[in-house]
Amino acid sequence: MSSQSGGGAPSAAQVKTERLLNLVLVLLYARRPLAKAQIRQLVPQYGQSASTEAFERMFERDKDELRELGIPLVTEDIDVLWDDEPGYRIHQRDYALPDIAFEPDELAVLGLASRTWAQASLAGPAAQALRKLRAAGVERDTDALIGIEPRLRTAEPAFDAVKDAVVRRVPLTFTYRRPEATEGSERRVQPWSLVSWHGRWYLNAFDEDRQAPRVFRLSRVSGPVRATGRPGSFEVPADHEPRVMVGTLAAAGGQPSPAVLRVRHGAGHALRRRARTVGDVDDTWSLLDLDYADLWAFAEEVAGYGADVVVEQPAELVDAVVERLAGAVAAHGGGEA
Repeated sequence: MSSQSGGGAPSAAQVKTERLLNLVLVLLYARRPLAKAQIRQLVPQYGQSASTEAFERMFERDKDELRELGIPLVTEDIDVLWDDEPGYRIHQRDYALPDIAFEPDELAVLGLASRTWAQASLAGPAAQALRKLRAAGVERDTDALIGIEPRLRTAEPAFDAVKDAVVRRVPLTFTYRRPEATEGSERRVQPWSLVSWHGRWYLNAFDEDRQAPRVFRLSRVSGPVRATGRPGSFEVPADHEPRVMVGTLAAAGGQPSPAVLRVRHGAGHALRRRARTVGDVDDTWSLLDLDYADLWAFAEEVAGYGADVVVEQPAELVDAVVERLAGAVAAHGGGEA
């Protein structure tokens, strides 16, 4: 399985991205340094190398690239009594980043990278790498992967066109449906930034018709996204703060509604953090009471957890989640949901 959202073979860049992400995941997972032979077995793309020499050349290039990216890949002795071969790992304490700020175009690129991680790595080769790690008896660093959960995600059709417009500063026109509306309306915007916020993708933009900043949920964009200007035809304000804008304008979109969810133990960590109350139903399930502002956005988030989250109330949220899951099944050729 690869990271492309459409058909056809993955590009060289996609293959390289998955390989580097899988290497980072393997080296973060291990509590002790791993030898090169172990790494070759555990990272799927390395196992496909034609020869040991080809693998070693690829691994050396990948090590250098990770270090150039600032990822603290270190070399350590595997056994203090022997000095035959070095081992490799990434310490979680060194991998964690302090709070940093990015320019709008940098945020767009980082958003694309995080989308690749969510949709490709744990869904395919990285999940295979984790299974190999466990089967090989590699001792896990339990703190290194906290918060990473496999999710069933559906890619917003508008994402690629909007991302390209943000990076190139190209005005856009698209049809947008507000939560309370039954039909969409045309919007003409200057796209400023893309932000993943509470598991959802938002576009921060300047609405040309309303002459004011607006936040748009990508899942509410329908139909084609059309470029209506030339690259670089507007400037993003110097004081633009993407996450602040999303947090302020998106959260003001509606009054919260209550929901009751049944969540499998060990899953739904983001939901648990937002819940008012969390109680155990039995040895398998917890019961969460929490609020949501947007029915369809929350339904998409809940559907992303698959069988690990079941909606108890309200009925309209149950129906919305079932519709999302049915759409995911149909999109992947599953026939009747």
